[in-house]
Amino acid sequence: MLIITKNQSFKICIFSFLILSISLSCNENTQDAKIMTVKGEILAMQMGKTLPHEHVLVDFIGADSVSRDRYNPEEVFKVVLPYLQEIKELGCQTFIECTPAYLGRDPELLVRLSEATGINIITNTGNYGARQNQHLPHYVFKETADQLANRWIDEWENGIDGTDIRPGFIKIGVDQGELTDIHKKLVRAAARTHLKTGLTIASHTGPATGAFEEIKILKEEEVDPSAFIWVHAQAEENLEYHVKAAQMGAWISFDGLGWGKPETYVHLLANMKSHDLLHKVLISHDAGWYHVGEPNGGNFIGFTTLFDKLLPALKDSGFTDDEINLLLVINPAEAYSVRVKKID
Repeated sequence: MLIITKNQSFKICIFSFLILSISLSCNENTQDAKIMTVKGEILAMQMGKTLPHEHVLVDFIGADSVSRDRYNPEEVFKVVLPYLQEIKELGCQTFIECTPAYLGRDPELLVRLSEATGINIITNTGNYGARQNQHLPHYVFKETADQLANRWIDEWENGIDGTDIRPGFIKIGVDQGELTDIHKKLVRAAARTHLKTGLTIASHTGPATGAFEEIKILKEEEVDPSAFIWVHAQAEENLEYHVKAAQMGAWISFDGLGWGKPETYVHLLANMKSHDLLHKVLISHDAGWYHVGEPNGGNFIGFTTLFDKLLPALKDSGFTDDEINLLLVINPAEAYSVRVKKID
């Protein structure tokens, strides 16, 4: 077992900070890059080791019935806190919470958890059309892309649900296959929100068909694909599509580690490494969460697999410390930096 002293740990943190600072400063647009957490703005280089796709709480009841009255925030806090403390001890410094509005987003709960653990937590704006639109409120079907974008921009400018808590990215969701008209509208709204806010677009997508349609729409809206995260890309079995999308500039998120086998993710990452595209990859669990409606939140899946199983497997497969630092520190900081990424 490798034992690291407090002094060595401090030196490692300083080294990672310097590496990220150098990486970001290589691009004049990112040397002052910012991230928006639920507690306010930080520098991207302060994110440290990051889990870019996780969940604290989810309520699948549907947009017409979802409500914070359906759960006790104090109970949720007590259930979730130990899992966040666990990853804090493993070195995680930033946790990106991907539960969207009308599916259980609770920014005030996230502030409490951030204050209790010292972990940076990031929440989102947007609307989620996956699962056959059951989590879309009625106004999404009536309003234009511009009207939806104005709602999301307002959360960025004025805060979420009457609070001063601001989103750090845009979360949308589409179903598998070709995009429906409503999902195309969500993508256009996200693009227009990005151009006004600089917030990155993370889209629950799955297989490649939808991902490439989304990229096409973003380009039509003059948004560079580097503003787009293909969420759940591990659902696409043809690894050539991961390569193609990354070469176009999109971020490829392999984020089902909480449910999948580490060796599968080693294979996915090795493929991207072999094409010199590891710098376009995000890795996470899509784990958790407190299930609203189930006793004591049901079965909670923690966030440690990356640290205690995947990282050793990557090292056994020849991944270097610098490549692991790229995946856990540098890539999330670049992907989630608040910066307008417009096609020149």
